[in-house]
This record gives sequence, structure tokens and C-alpha cells, in this order.
Amino acid sequence: MKNSFRKKPLALLLEELKSEHRLNRVLGPVALTSLGVGAIIGTGIFVLIGVAAHDKAGPAVSLSFALAGVACIFAALCYAEFASMVPVAGSAYTYAYASLGELFAWVIGWDLILEYGMASATVAHGWSHYFQDFIGIFGLGVPLIFSKAPLDFDPTTGIMSYTGAWFDLPAVLITFAVTVVLVKGIKESAGFNAGMVIVKVAIVLLVIVLGAMYVKPENWHPFAPFGYSGLSIFGHTILGDAGAGGTPVGVLAGAAMIFFAYIGFDSISTHAEEAKNPQRDIPIALIGSLVVCTILYIAVATVITGMVPYNQINIDAPVSNAFKQVGIGWAQFVISLGAITGITSVLLVMMLSQPRVFLAMARDGLLPKSFFGDIHPKFRTPWKSTILTGVFVAVLGALLPLRLLAELVNIGTLFAFVVVCSAVLIMRKKYPDAHRPFRAPLVPFVPLAGIFTCLVLMLSLPAENWIRLVVWLFIGFVIYFFYGRKHSLLNNTNS
Repeated sequence: MKNSFRKKPLALLLEELKSEHRLNRVLGPVALTSLGVGAIIGTGIFVLIGVAAHDKAGPAVSLSFALAGVACIFAALCYAEFASMVPVAGSAYTYAYASLGELFAWVIGWDLILEYGMASATVAHGWSHYFQDFIGIFGLGVPLIFSKAPLDFDPTTGIMSYTGAWFDLPAVLITFAVTVVLVKGIKESAGFNAGMVIVKVAIVLLVIVLGAMYVKPENWHPFAPFGYSGLSIFGHTILGDAGAGGTPVGVLAGAAMIFFAYIGFDSISTHAEEAKNPQRDIPIALIGSLVVCTILYIAVATVITGMVPYNQINIDAPVSNAFKQVGIGWAQFVISLGAITGITSVLLVMMLSQPRVFLAMARDGLLPKSFFGDIHPKFRTPWKSTILTGVFVAVLGALLPLRLLAELVNIGTLFAFVVVCSAVLIMRKKYPDAHRPFRAPLVPFVPLAGIFTCLVLMLSLPAENWIRLVVWLFIGFVIYFFYGRKHSLLNNTNS
């Protein structure tokens, strides 16, 4: 057990950067920021705003976005410090290895695999609904048995039900297409993403400007029908009201649900090894993309809840359907097309990130290097783990409902943020003189605030999410103690 808590020295991490077997450094600040915006803007605006407003917060969902954005800013500053210090693949996994030890690194790496896998499946699910909404404009449709997941989840009762479908075929097809692009290369993927980002930002601005003309202020009353809180501890509401199914509701509960929409900035740090000048460009991309997207999120949430009463917002395609309800058919067409483009870029960045975490863990011997650490000789991408990610995402996106996927993603993301904020405090004490091209301001306030806000949001999630997280981590512990601990390069070197 003693070996399981050995830390990876900062000097060793920096030495590994000189290895020839690294990823290509081809991403500049614009490409990195574009990746962040690509991952952030999309699902939150085009999908999750409907669930959060309808089930959790009402018009006050705009405050939920603001609260989640503040929590992310604290975490982003901590991520930026680490990414500038150690610009290698792996994100929070690598940071935990250097500060907390191997076992904690494994836990956070295993958690990130859950985060990115479930996030990608959620996005694929949302893409499918917007695609079907788009082709429905032309009188076309996907057969019922291939149109949705076979299971649905009712948050008011906590009961799963059968939909009559076999699986979500559009979710499978888009996952396959994105996997092909990702195997081909990071430069091509980033260029493809940049084009989609331009399109969807234009669509978001159209939603804000055009939608503002159809806002009815009476739709904002009551502003917070579910209250302003929604804090619970393992499913027991201690502040605010509980919904019909016993789950917390309110602004806090809404923030916990839509927090998923912000994890794009987290994915930027996984590409530090592919940045041309990571010490400068990663902090710029992390903070810049987060600030811009938070402003846009709040604006869109305010407009949509002003256009349509919160309890009439469509859960699966909230933005395009809102324009349909106010009679702007052409806008529904444009927004659906833009949503498809925007959500595709989110899916691309999410699926781009997970194989980089696999790669970092494989390099340390915690996963089989022959598979997860294999870099394609021509494309210079972790192609095997990228294909595995595609299969994993396609299966989950095809079979599980949106509400279930979204909440499971959030608890994993928040857990990762708590670890990164904690790691900054530890590294400041352990390596006070280390070179930090970017330093998080107001330490220890910023990391402590990040830990506190993320824990509050974690506690605002339903209890089932904690159970699922514990089960996932238990599976991870089994793999670590039967494989990872024995094959760890650090432990074998020091033994």
C-alpha cells in the first residue's frame, strides 16, 4: 500500500516532455480557445437548458448558469496554473499524480474516463434529437424503433420506463463519424472544430438578438418557482424544496445539473501536450473560453425563458422549439441546423479528450501501454483508445436516457475539480519555488472557494449519482489493485 501513495516528481514530468514519443505540438491560442468554446457552447444552450428550466429552476435557470460559471472560474484558475507548470497530456490525472500520489491519480483518471465517456454519450443523445427535429421540418423522420433510447427516466417518480424503441440510431451514426475524424489527426480535428465554432456562435447571437424581440416579461413570473436553493446531502434535502420524486429543486439544483455544460475548459488542459506554447496559451484558452461562454449562456437562458413559459419548454430541443412555438418557422430551421453543428463540435472535443487521459495512464503503466498508449505511426494519434471510446460512447448514447446521463456526468466532473483545486494548495507547499508561468491569484482563497462551491453543487445532485460514482470507483479500485499497482512504472522503478 505504501507504493500506492508515491508521487511522481515534478522533475520527472518535465523530463518526460523531452521524449520523442510525444504528441504533435500544433495548437496555438486561437485553436485551443476554439476547442474550449467548441466543448462549452452547445449542449448547455441547445439541450440542458430545457431540462434545467423545466424540472429544476424555471426562469431562474439564468442564475443557475451564473452560479455554475463562478464555480468553474475558481477551478479554471487552478487548472491554468497546473497546465502551465506541467504541459503534458492527462489533465487532472497528471496533476493528482504529482501532488497526491498514484492511488489518488488513478482515482481521478478513472473518474475522468467516466466524465468524458458519459459527457460524450449525453451530447450524442442531444445531437440525435436536434437532427430529428431538423429533418422533421421537411416531413421526414427516423422510425420509432431507431429514434430514441429504449429506456426513459422520470425524475418525479425515479422510475425507469420502456419507450418502445430499440436504440438511438442517429446517436450511433454521429459517434462513428466523429471517431473517424479523430483517428485521422489533431490538426484536422481542430480545424474541423474551428469551422463549426464560427457557425454556432453566429447562431447563438441570432438566438439572443431575434429571440429578444419575442420576449414576454410575464413569462419570467414567478422567476424562481422552485426556489433559490436546492441543497441536499445524499438525497436528503436540507435547504429548499424537494421535487415530486424527492430530488432537490431550485437554483442550486439547476446549477448542479447544467454544470455539465461548462466542462469544455477542462478538456483544454488535456491538450497541453499538443499546444505550441502551453505556458502562455493554455491559461488564455481556459479563462477566455469560460468567460465568453458564461455570458452567452446567461443571455440565451434569459431569452428562451422569456419567449416560452418554463413549464412549456421542450426538453429535447428547447431552443429551436421555442422559436417554433412563437411561429418563426425559418428560425427553427436555422437554429436546428446550427444546433446540429454546435453539438457536433462538443462531441468532437469530448471524444478527443478521453483518449488523452487513457494515454497518460498507459504511459505510467497503470493501463496496458500496447493498447492505450499506442500512437498511430502516420496520424500520431492514440488511435486504438479513440476507437474504443467511440464504441463506448455509441453504446451509452444509443441506450440510456438524457436525464440519467447528464446527472451522472456532473458528479464526476465536480469531483475532478475538487481534486485539482486541492492539488494547487499541495503543490504550492511542496514546490514553492517551482517555475509557474501562470499563478492562480489570491491563493489560498481561490482553490478553497473552488473546493467549497464544487462540493455544494455535488451535494445538490440526487443520491443515486453518488451511488453510481461509488460503484464506478469500486470497479476502478479492482482494476488498479489487480493490474495498475503491479505494472506501475514509478513503483517498479523505485522498488
